[in-house]
Amino acid sequence: MDYEEVVLAVSSSYDRKYYFNPEFNALPDTIKEDIQVRMVMFTMEIGGILTMAYDEDGTLIFRTESDEEDILYDEIGAHLKIKQMTIDDRELLENLEMFFKVFYLGETL
Repeated sequence: MDYEEVVLAVSSSYDRKYYFNPEFNALPDTIKEDIQVRMVMFTMEIGGILTMAYDEDGTLIFRTESDEEDILYDEIGAHLKIKQMTIDDRELLENLEMFFKVFYLGETL
């Protein structure tokens, strides 16, 4: 059976929009704002679309993509920036994964 990932948030430089999945409204506002700032800053700097989603194990994954005609999108910069975010925001990302595993997947601590 195919697992459909659960999207936490998406930011797009094309239509300058940000989406936060309302299923995660239980997260503190400061965390939601922090996620929004990081994602919007990413798409402003790199371009394209950035998606934060959970895989079937509850691991947060970052996915970035661009329109084929977007010559300003920095694919190498995107991968480097994501790597940097996973290092700099390690504690935040680990806590988001724990939240998902406990409240969405029903795992116990």
